[in-house]
Amino acid sequence: MYDVIIIGKGPAGMSAALYTVRSNLTTLIIGRNDSRLLKADKIDNYFGFTETISGKQLLASGEQQVKRLGAEIIEDEVISVEKDDYFNVVTSNGRFTSKALLLATGQANKVIRIENLVKFEGKGVSYCSTCDGFFYNNLRVGVLGNKDYAVHEALELLTYTKNITIYTNGKKLELSSKYEGDAGQFRLETRQISKLDGTDFLQRLHFSDGTSEELDGLFVAYESASSADFARKMGIVTDGNTIVTDGNQQTNLEGLFAAGDCASSFRQISIAVGQGAAAGKAISDYVKSL
Repeated sequence: MYDVIIIGKGPAGMSAALYTVRSNLTTLIIGRNDSRLLKADKIDNYFGFTETISGKQLLASGEQQVKRLGAEIIEDEVISVEKDDYFNVVTSNGRFTSKALLLATGQANKVIRIENLVKFEGKGVSYCSTCDGFFYNNLRVGVLGNKDYAVHEALELLTYTKNITIYTNGKKLELSSKYEGDAGQFRLETRQISKLDGTDFLQRLHFSDGTSEELDGLFVAYESASSADFARKMGIVTDGNTIVTDGNQQTNLEGLFAAGDCASSFRQISIAVGQGAAAGKAISDYVKSL
């Protein structure tokens, strides 16, 4: 049991950790090396550097700093977040529990080029199996994705229907050992999808080879789960893909905080660091009040 788990090891997550570890809270940071900052060769608009610094250098320095102060960092993919008495975070390789949770994964950058995907959102296209799975009892559903997250969502949908297909949209299925065996329970379709079709609701999808098949619902679990994906499943208020927080970066769910690009429309390092600091202080106060 950790005092706090931080999902995301970018500027917001590591900034928050500086405050939680210095408040003697056991702090676990879970993240992947996929921050957009890694692609930033030159950063000149962040306070305190006399010379240009790269995003890679900035992240490496931040990681060394939080480790020196006592934070634990695990490189892993978070698949699911649940809450009962405490927060339960499921990754590709384990399960972790905490009293408080910070979402700081940045903003999702999922580019899905399928015609009419947006058109059928809420009309057969869903981003939350927990929210909408009930409406597809014994119907034909698909999960769009090619990684652990997709298989996890398909497993959740088994509660409602056995007729489930995982559509990789032309990509190779990339699973950890934890989910390789589970994938065999589902029909797998690797062809690229060109278009979704229907009248008022989704009725079929078309492949790039000119063929098509009927489908009642498509659940999007593309690439890795984002903060917005976790928020939707937990009933957290969002504004589009931005998580709504108060002045202390707390969401409408007690003990759950969000900071950085996932909670701001102004995506700057300085904003992420500032929100992370505010969240870290608020989390420390919250955990100590329990």
